Amino acid sequence: MNERKPTVTEADLHAFADGLLPPEKQVELQAWLAENPDEAASVAAWQAQNNDIRAMFSSYAVSKDHDADLISKSRRTPSTETIQPRRSHRLMMLAASLALFIAGAAAGHFGPDLLAPRELQLTSIEALPQQAHSAFIVYASDVRHPVEVGADQEAHLATWLGKRMNVAGLKVPSLQKLGFQLVGGRLLPVNGTPGALFMYENASGQRLTVLVGRNSGNTTTSFRFASDNAVETFYWIDGDLGYAVTGEISRDMLRQVADECYKQFSS
Repeated sequence: MNERKPTVTEADLHAFADGLLPPEKQVELQAWLAENPDEAASVAAWQAQNNDIRAMFSSYAVSKDHDADLISKSRRTPSTETIQPRRSHRLMMLAASLALFIAGAAAGHFGPDLLAPRELQLTSIEALPQQAHSAFIVYASDVRHPVEVGADQEAHLATWLGKRMNVAGLKVPSLQKLGFQLVGGRLLPVNGTPGALFMYENASGQRLTVLVGRNSGNTTTSFRFASDNAVETFYWIDGDLGYAVTGEISRDMLRQVADECYKQFSS
């Protein structure tokens, strides 16, 4: 007898990301996401967006000493001396309506930018090294599951990630001549859209990652460098794609890797 698989809707995934499901359903969906990495990546991106929104408006969640006065003042009965003539009252209501209209229009214009995740408010070239650094920290240290698709399925890896990113002929760089063998790769969100992460390892067990993501600005830059403690990143943007090479190796070696990746991605 076959065990019935749970039906998971997008509404279920959003409820899971927001922590609104009953405990037993939350556990069930957690197990389902472990077997569905694409949906798990989307949920992780939503959760990160939620955290950024909370952080953005956290300063407004602090109570102030005079908050109680706002309630007490609203309950006071005005005396006859403070009541305005009917005409003035109408003008005040009109002004308030106009203010609400302007505020609503402003929210419609600026709201999407304010509510966008923090990394999406940055330009692609600013966000890329941060995301590459985070991906390296999370996945390069994983011993058992550093990648979703191993090096033994390199052709499938390139086809799958290229299809998800809508990039024809996506290449998996070969770094063997620099002493690094392909470990494999995985799908992950980059600037809110599907991106690719390739991982490599040398004979000493040192790992590096190559991140490829969409560049909404459609610009081009030369090599740039970012450093965060011992983690170094070389990154660049070429048209509609951005690239980042990250690792805890010498800057000179990382630059050689970046040069080699640039040649292969551009050919």
